[in-house]
Amino acid sequence: MFSWLGNDDRRKDPEVFQTVSEGLKKLYKTKLLPLEEHYKFHEFHSPALEDADFDNKPMVLLVGQYSTGKTTFIRYLLEQEFPGMRIGPEPTTDSFIAVMHGDVEGIVPGNALVVDPKKPFRKLNAFGNAFLNRFVCAQLPNPVLESISIIDTPGILSGEKQRISRGYDFAAVLEWFAERVDRIILLFDAHKLDISDEFSEVIKALKNHEDKIRVVLNKADQIETQQLMRVYGALMWSLGKIVNTPEVIRVYIGSFWSHPLHIPDNRKLFEAEEQDLFKDIQGLPRNAALRKLNDLIKRARLAKVHAYIISSLKKEMPAVFGKENKKKELIGSLGEIYSKIEKEHQISPGDFPNLKKMQELLQSHDLNKFQPLKSKLLDMVDDMLAHDIAQLMVLVRQEETQRPNQVVKGGAFEGTMNGPFGHGYGEGAGEGIDEIEWVVARDKPMYDEIFYTLSPVNGKVTGANAKKEMVKSKLPNTVLGKIWKLADIDKDGMLDDEEFALANHLIKVKLEGHELPSDIPSHLIPPSKRKIAE
Repeated sequence: MFSWLGNDDRRKDPEVFQTVSEGLKKLYKTKLLPLEEHYKFHEFHSPALEDADFDNKPMVLLVGQYSTGKTTFIRYLLEQEFPGMRIGPEPTTDSFIAVMHGDVEGIVPGNALVVDPKKPFRKLNAFGNAFLNRFVCAQLPNPVLESISIIDTPGILSGEKQRISRGYDFAAVLEWFAERVDRIILLFDAHKLDISDEFSEVIKALKNHEDKIRVVLNKADQIETQQLMRVYGALMWSLGKIVNTPEVIRVYIGSFWSHPLHIPDNRKLFEAEEQDLFKDIQGLPRNAALRKLNDLIKRARLAKVHAYIISSLKKEMPAVFGKENKKKELIGSLGEIYSKIEKEHQISPGDFPNLKKMQELLQSHDLNKFQPLKSKLLDMVDDMLAHDIAQLMVLVRQEETQRPNQVVKGGAFEGTMNGPFGHGYGEGAGEGIDEIEWVVARDKPMYDEIFYTLSPVNGKVTGANAKKEMVKSKLPNTVLGKIWKLADIDKDGMLDDEEFALANHLIKVKLEGHELPSDIPSHLIPPSKRKIAE
């Protein structure tokens, strides 16, 4: 199925992979890892990837200041408490908690967790005991966790609290998780929008992962509509100063807990926002393979740039005298080296690592021990990006086709999927779904008056005559064409009085801001036509 680059630069016989995960593991170990090891990539950027990084379930990382409802959000999704869960108005979650599926409910401490080869956390060992003592895995048998894992984080501090050291690099740990998770949810409290220094540092650490970030404005039921508009605007303004992207980050507004709504005025808005967020989370398992492929591409591009930087520094270093002075000079002019590499190799500025951080890391390294440019290693990565990744995309699409219904199930995701409490139930095209009488009959006398002014022949109006009336709605022709197809139950190209009434009912549905159904619902079919529809 796929062929890989051999040592003699010729393609070998096609090698068959059963899964995208298997293909990614092979590509990483044979083509990207040699480049990373040769140029000390793991000491500067990210530890080497392991099999568990490619095999693990999609992960959702929750980040926010203390008391924004992160732990409550998880409890809301799972519809049950998890081991180690603590909720309160002050900073209560003082640990990173990986909430994962397990046959038996319990807690696995961090030091035991990072030696488990089946878990994707082994490389967290580098952050030391100060972190590992604040890292646990809460396992429990829950249907939601069969498809995803959720990472709860310590509440980000503000004021005097943030001056107390945590004992480990909090932002670096979050950056490590950000590279490996599928979704990052930033939670804000509608009453507490101030972004502390630590929170600002954390958001900046998530740079280059903006595509994974979603924002939740939580506890929104506790403020009036007018206040909510101001709060939303203030949040967007605050985020705009920290997240330097031209696109507007998607913000979901709601109250993600099981309590009655304090101010129910915006109930419909909260339901719609919750549904959108749930759909986004539910789609993670289906898109997991594509996300891992995308992350490997980003990693490969960074590794290539890193190789150019390291080899350029090596090239400039003297063999014998003046090493320390030259090292200081090179680190100071690293920005110029970036510009030179950018022009020489046609690399996008966005692919370069953070300049200040790179300069700090270079201080502790002996530049003479760096390796010169080795074209063969770079060629292997280029070949991977040019050929192998493109072919692996085919397998990604095949897996998506074979598992189209792979979504997160259980917990809160089941509560609003079907039945009368599903979003939009009984509204729009769903109006009258539970009624015995045909819902269109309410307004049919009014529609009949119009119908008989259109010169019906044998009880039916032609498409041309019906069009004259339907275009008065000012809806686009594409929408009116769909309404015509839905209303023409017997498909004879004409509308009788019941079909004409149905067409006008669907026009009303659309004008009220609802979506049209892809097929006509059974409760909207005129009673006299229900046998035809069957």
